[in-house]
Amino acid sequence: MSNKPVLYYTPRSPPCRAVRLTAAALNIELDLRMVDMKAGDHLTPEFLKLNPQHTIPVLDDNGTAVSDSHVICSYLADKFAGANDSLYPKEPAKRRLVDARLFYDCGHLFPRLRFIVEPVIFFGAAEVPEDRITYMQKAYDGLEHCLATTPYLAGTELTIADLCSVASVSTAAAFAPIDAEKYPKLSQWLQRLQALPYYKEFNQEGLELLVNVVKGLLAERKA
Repeated sequence: MSNKPVLYYTPRSPPCRAVRLTAAALNIELDLRMVDMKAGDHLTPEFLKLNPQHTIPVLDDNGTAVSDSHVICSYLADKFAGANDSLYPKEPAKRRLVDARLFYDCGHLFPRLRFIVEPVIFFGAAEVPEDRITYMQKAYDGLEHCLATTPYLAGTELTIADLCSVASVSTAAAFAPIDAEKYPKLSQWLQRLQALPYYKEFNQEGLELLVNVVKGLLAERKA
């Protein structure tokens, strides 16, 4: 078994990208194992032992299986951050705030993004309904208010809430553009995250893969 934590993932997936961003922020090297969802890799008996819900990403840390990107990010931060716990503070009040922002991503941001891209990828949709774009953009308002007085979603320092949320928001923006006049703080936050030294490799490249697939399918079906 590898001494490195093994990440079962696909590069296009925003949750998988969130985990890779977090690992990069913590200087953790992962053993990457690609999962081909269309081929049914996630439905094999071996994979189901790791995650009965058969979703990705899944982390196997030398026998400890962790599923759900938000849980994986918090697990990595708790285990590998050392004395510097700024990515996922141990102080209860600060941690609750980070958790609240994480839950906003898993409860609002990512589900609304899925409503846009999954019908195209998996169910043959030929267009993205305008109400789904508007629904995604409404979620930006909550982020704008979170950023009203601080540069990051949970305060003055970067946390895993930012890394998880940016994977969703940066992808969503390709389909539901962010109005910089309406959401100036959110626009500045996105630029701030894009300036991270590991952002391009661990988020932008996978983001472009996903956007190109979805927009390519839409163009084919429209034609």
